This record gives sequence, structure tokens and C-alpha cells, in this order.
Amino acid sequence: MQHTAFHYKTLDEVRAETEKLGTELPLSENVQALLTPLEIHGHRAMNRIAFQPMEGTDGTEDGAPGEMTRRRYLRFASAGPGIIWFEAVATLPEVRASAHQLQLHEGNVDAFRSLLDEMREVSLRKNGYAPVIIMQATNSGRYAKPTGVPSPRIAYHCPPLEDTPLPDTCLVSDDDLKRYEEAYVPAADLCQRAGFDGMDVKCCHRYLACELLSAYTREGEYGGSYENRTRFLKNCYRAAQSAVRDRDFFLTSRLNVYDGFRYPFGFGVREGAGLAVDLREPLRLIGELREEFGIPLINVTMGNPYKNPHVNRPYDHGNYVPDEHPLEGVSRMMHGLSEIQHAVPDLPVLGSAFSYLRQWSGCLAAGMVEGGHCAVAGFGREAFAYPEFIHDLLRTGQMDAKKVCISCGGCAALLRAGTPAGCIVRDREVYRA
Repeated sequence: MQHTAFHYKTLDEVRAETEKLGTELPLSENVQALLTPLEIHGHRAMNRIAFQPMEGTDGTEDGAPGEMTRRRYLRFASAGPGIIWFEAVATLPEVRASAHQLQLHEGNVDAFRSLLDEMREVSLRKNGYAPVIIMQATNSGRYAKPTGVPSPRIAYHCPPLEDTPLPDTCLVSDDDLKRYEEAYVPAADLCQRAGFDGMDVKCCHRYLACELLSAYTREGEYGGSYENRTRFLKNCYRAAQSAVRDRDFFLTSRLNVYDGFRYPFGFGVREGAGLAVDLREPLRLIGELREEFGIPLINVTMGNPYKNPHVNRPYDHGNYVPDEHPLEGVSRMMHGLSEIQHAVPDLPVLGSAFSYLRQWSGCLAAGMVEGGHCAVAGFGREAFAYPEFIHDLLRTGQMDAKKVCISCGGCAALLRAGTPAGCIVRDREVYRA
């Protein structure tokens, strides 16, 4: 499906396009809806805007934050989001997604603590409050590349994700999975010692925990049934929970609720109905995580940036042209968020995919929060391009059209190349790096 690039001059033009497409987006110019504080397990987020975990590929070789990492997070803290969802931090050296992905360990915990102290100090000085900071603990699985060379660890063979079939030696055994689960014990311990407020047991975008949710064809105790497919994630939670000492420290997840493709099934994809969304299993899982582990919020996403990137970050640039209008992708995400939030009304849902609307992203965020469709609006690529949008939005009710993310995908291209990632359009310092 061919479609024109983003060309809307007014919010009414956006509304007219969504009506033409047969979609619906809750757009509101009442950005004050984003100013309500949110209580999160003993912490207070002072607004309903979160910066999503965006890897910078700029850590040191031993996994500590580098100078560009520090620059990025101090810019984020100065911008004033209520929540900073810190980027993916590897639980073991061999599961890093790049040679410069962050990895928290005994040798660098002080470096992480120092950065967090600076972030809070900067935000307190600039905004009068500190953000809630959550670390994303990850096992990259299929996308492991710890030395810069692919070293995939897969749950099962998935032809749609393998241009060339991977050898069986890439398959992780049940014993491997048990070892990976145990890595979440020191991860949670170190996370608390570094000063994070919470830890995300990452389960999205077809990294290992997420891939196992669709391991229908895998044999053994981690494949086939729903109970088996969710076993790894829950065991990682149990391992992490065993190390929790601070009563205000919490566990949560950025969770894929919809794969957007199937082989032979897809998590959150309705069987026998093409690629229709089916949230029954994701809702069951969210309920179980809440019941057993007391998660105080859930960060919802969809798709796979390596396979169908338009699903979780709708865009209209580049050589890859999806078979749907970007606003259809935005609408799918918003409807999914709303369905989950209404199913669990007292569990805050943090959403994604707002940035495609450029200067009207804040209107979509406000409409979603105001309408009770989600509790928090998350911004990823927008934080790379224009972190200070929060000040502009909350002061004037608008975002600057000359500063916003243009959804070109350049930041993702830098990440895939293993070079320091950032906005190639708006942040020339990162581009030069």
C-alpha cells in the first residue's frame, strides 16, 4: 500500500484522515491531563510522560555508561519526564546486543550510581522533582551480538526471522534457560545498589523472554502450552524477587502484547484470523504478573523492530514501505492500550507509538490519558530528537514542528550498525559521533 508522507497542516486534517481510514484516535488539546501525578509503589511520577528505553550503543567495553550515555541521560533528566525507563542493560556478557551495550556488574555499579545521582540532581534543579527511574534488564537472545558479530541464542527456529536458517547450535537448551533465569538474581541486587527505583524484566520485541511466549513448536518444559511458554518470564521474576530488599523497589515489564506476524502462531495474534489482534493471553499474563509479583504498572508495546518495525513505531520514510497507513498502526496500538487499561483499570498502563503524529503527539497523549485509555504516554525516538518537548508542550500546549521527530528511522539504523545512536536530523553531536 503506497501512501503519502506526513503532510498534515492542522489537527483537523489528522482527524479527517483517521476518519477516511476508518480508524479513530482520541485527540485532545487539553494537555493539562498530562500533569496529574501518578503513584508507583511508593514513588511519585510528577507527570504522565515517560521516556522509553532507547539504547544508545555508547557504553564502555566493560558495560559502564560512556560519555555519550551520560550526555543523553542528563538531557533526558533535564527535560522533566515523570518516568525515565532506562535502556536495556544486559544480564550477562554473552547476551549483550552489541559490544557497547550496557551491562551492570560488580565492577561498574558505582558508575551507574553516579549517573543516577546526577540525573536526579539535574531534574530537581531544573524541574523541582526527580523522575522515577526504571532499569530494563535484558537477555538479547536471538539478537545477541556481544563482540559486534551475531551470536544468536534462539528459543526455536522461526523462518520469518531467519533469512538464512540458523544452525541448531543456536538453540538454547532448558539448562541454558535455567542459567539465564538465575542471572536475574544479581541483576536485581545490583539494580537496587545502583539506585534504580524499579527493574523491568524485559519481554518485548522478540528478545529471548518475548520469543518464548510464542514457542509453540518448542519441546520440553519451555514450549507448547501457555504455562510452558510463560515459564521463563515468571522464573526470571521469581529470581529477581528473591533479591529484592528495598520495600519501595519494584519489578515490572515492557511487554509485547502482539507479535504482528505468525509462525505457526503469534503471541497476541488470533488464530485463523490473519493478523487480527487477540489480547486474551496477554491479559492473562498481565493479571498473573500482577497477582504473583505485584507489578505496579505495565509498559505495553507490539511488533518486532527487526521484522515489522511499523507496528511499534509507525513511519513513512525509507525504502521499506509497510502495507498499511501509519495512522492505522498508531490506531492499533491505541486500541490495544485502551483494551488493556479498561480490562485492568487500577493497573497503570504505559503506552507507545505517539511520536508519528509529530507536533500533535502531545494531543494524542493527552487524549489517551484524559479518556482513561492509558495512564502514561511513552516517548522513545522523540526523546532522542527533542527531549525538551515536555517544557514546550506543558507551557504552550504545543510541540515545535521544527524540532519534532520526523519518524525517519535514522536512530534505529545507527543502533543496528552498532554505532552511538541518536537523532541524525536534530542532534548533530550524536550524528558526528
